[in-house]
Amino acid sequence: MHDAAFVFEPAAAEGWMTKDIADSGVAAEELKQFVERIERLEEEKKALADDIKDVFAELKGRGFDTKAVRQILRIRKQDRAERQEEEAILELYMNALGMS
Repeated sequence: MHDAAFVFEPAAAEGWMTKDIADSGVAAEELKQFVERIERLEEEKKALADDIKDVFAELKGRGFDTKAVRQILRIRKQDRAERQEEEAILELYMNALGMS
């Protein structure tokens, strides 16, 4: 037994079989391509996060409340029924605590 990495591939009629990556330049190259794609996407994700941070800084600089805008963004992602249910529960709890 050796310490090579393994890739699992579906076998036509037999469930799963393993193929030793160290013995297959093709599998190793494919793995490298996947890793490099993920790395590029992570870089793009970081760049987008930086852009969003810049927009929030601009928003704040123009006098808008960033917490309120973040809440609006969260609410806009919800469907109407989900939002109404959340608001009803929140109102119920606030009434129970004498906060209305």
